[in-house]
Amino acid sequence: MGKRTAFTKQVIENVTIIDIADEGKGIGKSEELVLFVEKAIPGDIVDVNIYKKKKNFAEGRIEKLITPSEYRTDAFCEHFGVCGGCKWQHMEYDAQLLYKQKSVTDALQRLAKVELHGMIPILPSNQSVYYRNKLEYTFSNKRWLYDGESREDEQLDMNALGFHVPGRFDKILEINHCYLQADPSNQIRNRVGDYARENFLSFYDLRSHEGALRNLIIRTSATTGELMVIVVFAYAAQEEIDGLMAFIDTEFPQITSLLYIINHKLNDTIFDQDVIAYRGPEYIHEEMPSNGKMIRFRIGAKSFYQTNSLQAIRLYEITRDFAGFKGDELVYDLYTGAGTIANFIASQVREVVGVEYVPQAIEDAKINSQINNITNTKFYAGDMKDVLVAGFVAEHGKPDVIITDPPRAGMHADVVNCLMDIEAEKIVYVSCNAATQARDLLVLKEKYEVTKIQPVDMFPHTQHVENVVLLTLRK
Repeated sequence: MGKRTAFTKQVIENVTIIDIADEGKGIGKSEELVLFVEKAIPGDIVDVNIYKKKKNFAEGRIEKLITPSEYRTDAFCEHFGVCGGCKWQHMEYDAQLLYKQKSVTDALQRLAKVELHGMIPILPSNQSVYYRNKLEYTFSNKRWLYDGESREDEQLDMNALGFHVPGRFDKILEINHCYLQADPSNQIRNRVGDYARENFLSFYDLRSHEGALRNLIIRTSATTGELMVIVVFAYAAQEEIDGLMAFIDTEFPQITSLLYIINHKLNDTIFDQDVIAYRGPEYIHEEMPSNGKMIRFRIGAKSFYQTNSLQAIRLYEITRDFAGFKGDELVYDLYTGAGTIANFIASQVREVVGVEYVPQAIEDAKINSQINNITNTKFYAGDMKDVLVAGFVAEHGKPDVIITDPPRAGMHADVVNCLMDIEAEKIVYVSCNAATQARDLLVLKEKYEVTKIQPVDMFPHTQHVENVVLLTLRK
């Protein structure tokens, strides 16, 4: 094996940032070299310190900010730049919306070759902070160290309760205050961390898989005020579990669902783990107004629900309005999750048939129909490409409208081909990834016309954007 060549520091001067990439880095050019620059935003003029270089592109950091962009503002969080969240908080919110809409436009024009006559301006979020209803924190005995801190310092507390540092699965950033979830989220996390240290509970070792405390999950309902706290233990004695749970119960009586899980697996997923209720039911509720009544959704420890509760209502209203229901439609709701869209629209159509890969989500969907006395929904679990076939359509009937809300990877090619065969009058395609949505639209547009496009900002201060597209069958 040959010697690794040392990387020579290179600074490229006077780079104008002209765009922003999907991962939140600013984009500039130096002759034919494309530069991706951390924390740079369009309009900045910077000197760039290159730390990775390939043939046609390079990645770097700002060595010197020569002229700040008109869009630049002060980051509001002390953890900005180390924490992987809220990467756009140093850019004015109006500019965030501008570049999110641009990312949707670029994807649909460049990848799907779609005409954008039906493009509606992006819908802002009324809340730009404290908008998330769920956060998951990690306990670790290997804290991320700031400049000036040394592992050789025997007085240094290496335990942390916070978020993973990007690119470092075993390093956790201790969080003082997070602007993503409304209180008492911060108080709960900080007091749990204090208790663990004061009572010498061991924080999890992410490499050796040892330790008592593993994860802390907090779910808050923006619509009902209910509060769920889940503590995930690893190798904890029962008296340690009882002590911490009793402390949380006493310290935060407003918690409506206090749960814990014991997870000995090598990964953090809890979907195959037993949930133990320490106090209260194993669920909380969210509510959405629909067609003159309030729809309640039961949210368990493992349930999927749109992370921005209030903006989800507006997202579903757009989906419903795009579909333009008359009252007699058969609707297929693909990737239905916990049946939120299906139950939201059920009172305005003849019947909704929902399909979802995760069996637990389908059980949630059925429960959500039951607690709202909704009787015109049917839900089926299975891999979409295996469920949505000609026989399924023959059994349940040809849908008038198809609503599809797939994961970031988009729809499987077999699913797209099946939609082409079904030829529903309308397809409403909800996506959290405009690039994979565009890939699917490139096929669908052979039979469908894109008539409306509505981006929706579900996650302020991030590069993520939701997009709703109405496709109408060509006559």
